[in-house]
Amino acid sequence: MKKILLTLFCIITFAMQTYAAAYSPETKLQTIGETLLTKNGITAKIKFEATSKIPDNSTFAQDRTISIAKDELQFAKNDNETAAVIANAVGNIITGNASKDKLISSVVGQNSLNSSNTTAGNLVKSYAQTKADKEADVIAVNLMANAGYNPLAAIVVLTRQTQTAWNAVLGKPANADRAMNIYDYTVYAYPDKAKAGYSCNEYKNFLVYADNITAQRKDNKKLYNKSQKELAKYRKNSVSQISKFKTRGAMSGWDAAYTILNSDKK
Repeated sequence: MKKILLTLFCIITFAMQTYAAAYSPETKLQTIGETLLTKNGITAKIKFEATSKIPDNSTFAQDRTISIAKDELQFAKNDNETAAVIANAVGNIITGNASKDKLISSVVGQNSLNSSNTTAGNLVKSYAQTKADKEADVIAVNLMANAGYNPLAAIVVLTRQTQTAWNAVLGKPANADRAMNIYDYTVYAYPDKAKAGYSCNEYKNFLVYADNITAQRKDNKKLYNKSQKELAKYRKNSVSQISKFKTRGAMSGWDAAYTILNSDKK
């Protein structure tokens, strides 16, 4: 009897490992992408494709195609995590992060953009990029929650990525600031989702880091109030951006401005 049970256990374990290894996020892009859109009332017909290059979605308004980096998809092990990667890409489209440089360069010239390639300029770019990433992440949380996916999966995808040496010294997980921002916003906007949690070791490890920060905030009223105000602002802005994106026919403000600017040139 023991041998039979052991054999059954081995078969089940092997089957589970095979299923996990067989999961291919690339084959789920279009299906999951369309679910994210339709469940959020975005009716535009959009193509999703994986790319081994750095995604350039600056032409989305024209070709209605969203490229997803294979380097990011490799960290997705199930549909929730694939949805997280796709939702972030859509978030960058909605905020206009993917296309604003195109508009700016068409107005001031590409050389002007490159001229800020100094230490100070790079610091400003880094800050702006972090801010843009967080805005896209918050929109991604909204899209995922509304579509029935677990937004906490976005934290798992981020913290699975390569950790910097400095973060390791500080005891922070990979992409700690973005992951914490997603966690805070999920707790604020979708408390039931946050309470339900996410079943994997990466998330459990992240909670050790997050719980410490949350405890520090609770002991500091000024810090806590500041955090709540920021989250309320994120909520208002993200809902507004998604609504305007739908009203414009799946087009960000930056894309709309670029379209108008170029139509005037014709």
